[in-house]
Amino acid sequence: MSGWWAYLEERTRREVDAHVMRDRRISAVRAVWEALRPLGLGLSEAERVVHARYGALGDRVRRAPPDPLDLPALASRAAALPGRVAAIEALWDGDTVHDWFVVLVAVLDDPAGEGQLATVYHRRGAPAPAAAAAEAGRTLADSLGVPFHFASPDVPDDEAPRWRTG
Repeated sequence: MSGWWAYLEERTRREVDAHVMRDRRISAVRAVWEALRPLGLGLSEAERVVHARYGALGDRVRRAPPDPLDLPALASRAAALPGRVAAIEALWDGDTVHDWFVVLVAVLDDPAGEGQLATVYHRRGAPAPAAAAAEAGRTLADSLGVPFHFASPDVPDDEAPRWRTG
């Protein structure tokens, strides 16, 4: 584990562990970063400290359930967006905690924009994020009668061409 953990006050350690136990990663990172930033801790290192706490607390962490990828749930999320769905797109993203993951978005017209539908992370015993997102995205796009776009399904690439620009 990072040596930074030793610099945290006991109260902050309890706060961080409480966030981790409830799978509130961003809140835990924020608590670590705000407490240790005056000592020179960067955001990436704060993420690594929290990642180590997830490892230390193991099975006691009450993991948040994955975003639903079934057609009714995705269609409901798409219908709630403030524009007409023009396409469904899968995009790679990543961070120091989750590694690579896939974000499923609805590309919107009237007004133009996009709305996030689901984030698909690596999970033990589940299909790879790219495969799961591609299957769900294609199914949703087919049901809505719009195109599905995944520029780089085989290799993580967060700079792959987007549907509107590709």
